[in-house]
Amino acid sequence: MEEHEPNELSDTECQALHEMELGAEWVHRAHGTLIEFHHDIGHGMDHFARAETLLRDAGRTELADALRDEQLPRGIDEHDRWSYEIIEEFRNSFLSEITAFENAAHQRVANGKRHVTERAQKEEWSDRARTAPDDSTGE
Repeated sequence: MEEHEPNELSDTECQALHEMELGAEWVHRAHGTLIEFHHDIGHGMDHFARAETLLRDAGRTELADALRDEQLPRGIDEHDRWSYEIIEEFRNSFLSEITAFENAAHQRVANGKRHVTERAQKEEWSDRARTAPDDSTGE
């Protein structure tokens, strides 16, 4: 595939790279949501662990044992995986592959330059600011 300088990119190439950047940003946000989910599950399970102790202290040994043996060690899905395992799988497969693809596309299309749309916008706005007439006189 032919490589271009970022300022030689077509509008369609710029739009495609921009869409991939946005897509990657949303996938990274999803990763953050998974981490938040993992922490929320952990905090919830910490409360159940404290409840086990309180149940035992209250003489509710049968409930405490069931909580300890059946609920606390269980995973969150039908494969009995813990949330950290899902995060690791997501990070090591989907996230790494989609990120690698997006990086390779930027390398092939724009010599690795990122944010080509924003760079063009910055340049346009800077040019406009430099060439605009001085309106500070209020006339």
